Amino acid sequence: MSDNVLIKNAECILTGLSGDRARADAKDIRIKHGVISEIGQELLAQADEKIIDARDCVVYPAWINTHHHLFQSLLKGEPWGLNQTLTPWLAATPYRFRGAFDAENFRLAARIGLIELLRSGCATVADHHYLYWPEMQFDGAEILFDEADKLGMRFVLCRGGATHTRGLEAEIPQALKAEKFDAYMQDVERLVKIYHDPAGNAFQRVVMAPTTALHSTTPAELKESAKIARELGIRLHTHLSETVDYLDCAKTKFAMSPVQFCAEHDWVGADVWMAHLVKLLPEEIQILGQTHTGIAHCPQSNGRLGSGIADIVALEQAGVKISIGVDGAASNEAADMQSETHAAWLMQRARKGMLAQPHYAGGTFEGGADAASIEDVIRWGTLGGAQVLGLDDLGAIEVGKAADIAIYALDDPRYFGLHDIAIGPVACAGRAYLKALLIAGKTVVEDDQIPNVDLKELAREAQQAVRVLQQRVQAA
Repeated sequence: MSDNVLIKNAECILTGLSGDRARADAKDIRIKHGVISEIGQELLAQADEKIIDARDCVVYPAWINTHHHLFQSLLKGEPWGLNQTLTPWLAATPYRFRGAFDAENFRLAARIGLIELLRSGCATVADHHYLYWPEMQFDGAEILFDEADKLGMRFVLCRGGATHTRGLEAEIPQALKAEKFDAYMQDVERLVKIYHDPAGNAFQRVVMAPTTALHSTTPAELKESAKIARELGIRLHTHLSETVDYLDCAKTKFAMSPVQFCAEHDWVGADVWMAHLVKLLPEEIQILGQTHTGIAHCPQSNGRLGSGIADIVALEQAGVKISIGVDGAASNEAADMQSETHAAWLMQRARKGMLAQPHYAGGTFEGGADAASIEDVIRWGTLGGAQVLGLDDLGAIEVGKAADIAIYALDDPRYFGLHDIAIGPVACAGRAYLKALLIAGKTVVEDDQIPNVDLKELAREAQQAVRVLQQRVQAA
């Protein structure tokens, strides 16, 4: 479809920008060659433009998801891990099932996860893909890039993996065995040559992403991986400080905090972002802020696993770059960006509210409703994601930015009665009807439909795949 588009008559446009620029005083958006060229009132259509009537609709920048594990889309609600905290959950669900994946069900899981995200208005996905073991029979990276390309989505492969294993992986099967460091680095270089585009509007990127800085590699290898990443011109990503276990582990093994350990091994900086950062010491926040390291905030997964709530407000005030990720569906049964941003909005307020004390005990405030606004959350989930990923041409409705735009029609009763419909897609939860989703000006979702996607057939395939995975695990 044409990437010259005129969006007309929007009820409101939220831009992803901060302060007074968070809302555009406009109704129309003109897109030329996939880039926003004009924002205004009563713009006149040109001959080569496709017209999208956004009357009664809310327009946002398309979401940017900065942390996912797409293979887990077939592990939602898995009962062995449903009521477990992080470490036992890892053993109960992702580690137990990973060897049951083959190319076919891995591809299906990726497709399900990408479609779920797409239907929430998400255009860019960074997947922390750590499903690697020696002598694998399929190339997960190739599958992930292929599935994203078929849907017209931007895809960032965070090439995970482990060269060192946790103690809970004793007596491990082949699917849990560690890679050799040299082979891991060689594969990163291979992927960079094939897929990595350094442009600010790239559709494909590769990132150095050992699964965890503390558990999945040695200190020397961690430092070497940072050096190699920067020589290749790619970014760095890992899990960090999701639970108190990270604090205990770093203290026991290295006599320092997790963030201090990362800083000592060159794993902080403007080209680094960490998933979670729930359990941080004040001095760790200072290090992260001073180095402008980023975060992928994953509130629903952190809530589901009982890990806690990251202090996003304090992190941003310190100078940390904030973005939002949905994490894997095995610890987040609603792995879409509308659900995630809704949770982020509520949980930052709840976190601050939990700190309130009565006046007689020295308290100074009643609750935390001022902790995060809807505009803050939209900025974190759009422009913040672009900044963390280094995709500088994305993330905002602004002249010169790539036209990654979600248009929501709020025609469900959950949105009826809103005094300000602009906040609906975040404040009211659920999944809004997606009138259109544009990526680089091309319409990839129209009237809430994705071309060539049969959701009923996808559901049938998912049910069958879950049965196969269960049978393989039981037989192992």
